[in-house]
Order: sequence, then C-alpha cells, then structure tokens
Amino acid sequence: MNKFKEKAFDIFVLSILGLLVLFFLCLFFSQSAFFSFSAFFTILFSKEILFSLGLSFFTATAASIAANFIAVPSAYALSRYNFMGKDIIDTIIDIPILLSPVALGTLILMFFSTRAGTFIQNNFVDFVFSVKGIILAQFTVTVALAVKILKSVFDSINPRYESVARSLGSSRTAAFFKVTLPIAKNGIMTSFILTWARALGEFGASVMVAGAMKGKTDTLPVGIYLSLASFDLEKAVVLITILIFISVVILMIFKKMVKKEGWHI
Repeated sequence: MNKFKEKAFDIFVLSILGLLVLFFLCLFFSQSAFFSFSAFFTILFSKEILFSLGLSFFTATAASIAANFIAVPSAYALSRYNFMGKDIIDTIIDIPILLSPVALGTLILMFFSTRAGTFIQNNFVDFVFSVKGIILAQFTVTVALAVKILKSVFDSINPRYESVARSLGSSRTAAFFKVTLPIAKNGIMTSFILTWARALGEFGASVMVAGAMKGKTDTLPVGIYLSLASFDLEKAVVLITILIFISVVILMIFKKMVKKEGWHI
C-alpha cells in the first residue's frame, strides 16, 4: 500500500511538472503557425530589425554597466555595515523589484514633471522620449535586482579575508579591491548577465519614458508591440524568435557558471 502511494505521488508531481513544461512549449511553438522561412531571413536582415537589435544591445549594455556599477558598493554596504535604518533602506531597494515596470516608468515621468526633473531636462540630459530615457528606464528596473544578487554574493564571502588583509597593512579600500572584488568577480559577472537579459526584455518602463517611436526608440520588445499594432505578425515572430534565442544563450551561460561555481539556485 505504501509503495502504491509513493508511486501515485511520484506520478502526480512529475505530471504537474510535465504539464508546466508542455504549457510553455505550447506558447513557444504557437508562433509556428505564422512562421515562414522565406520571410524570416528577409525580415531578419531588414534595416528595421537590425536597428531594433542594435538599439536593444546598446541600451541593455549601458543600463547593465550603470546598474552594476551602482550595485557593487551599495550591496557591499548592505552586506558589511550595520547602521540605523538599514532594514528600511533594504526594503526601499526591494520595492522596484515588486513594482510593475509600467508604474516605475510612470514615476520616472512624474519626477521629470517636478522642478528638479525639469531642471535636469533643460540643463543636463533630456531623458523623455529619447534613447537616454530607455537606458534610464532599464537601469531603474534592473539596479535593485543587481543589488540583491550582489548582496548575496558579498554575504557568502567570509569577512575574515578582509580582516587578514587589513592586519597585513592593507587599508579597507585596498582590501576591498584586492581581496573581496577578485573573489566576487564571478558573482558580479552573473549579476551583469542577468541584469543585461532583464534590460533586453524590458518594455513597460521604457515605453512609458521613451515612447514607442519607430526608428528611434523601438527596442526588440517595443518592436513586437508596434508590429502587433500594425498587424505585421511575421515581423513580430522574427523579433520574438530573436528574444527566445538570446534567452536560451543567456540561460546556458548562466547555468554553466552556476555549475562551475557549485552554487545552488
């Protein structure tokens, strides 16, 4: 009787897993009804697709560099220092992870309607309806994620390594750059890969801040939106296929790094 229950339980959990996988496969292959090899490669190398691809790569890279540049010291501070209001600050940083990207994009627009935002727009950088706005939106969406990932990385590094370096005459700064950062380099690379992938697929905040202007702010996700709006399903299929392909490559790299480092994720 116990063996029967165990077998039934095994079948149940594996069936649920199988149904979940089948659900995603159905979604991924549903575009095959609109797929044409002859049209695919023609559209793939068109100026519009190449522009969207180049813009997406540029903005995602710029946003990820900025996000991780800010996230490294921020995560280190949260990991190593104890100060008043630390839990509150940690909670504030968590909010963008849970908040809808559309809401984040709306908040960015609202900020640029204030005196401080208007001053920045008029005297420094014009973010609204521009490529810079895409980078800002992607940065806003990804920086909190980078902080959480890197905080976990720094938490996993024994502080005694820094203490030993300081006992040998290194300053706190030198210990950070010569000891902690080299140990955390793979974690930082992982954070960059994940934030880059997240920025590449970001739509909600970007379209709120930079708009959806063809030939100017149409990243890959925005391109999909514009293609569907104009009933150009073949172009939408090409853009979706590109995003799926990039996602698979990113996941393969990430899983290889996880396996190499022995992380449990």
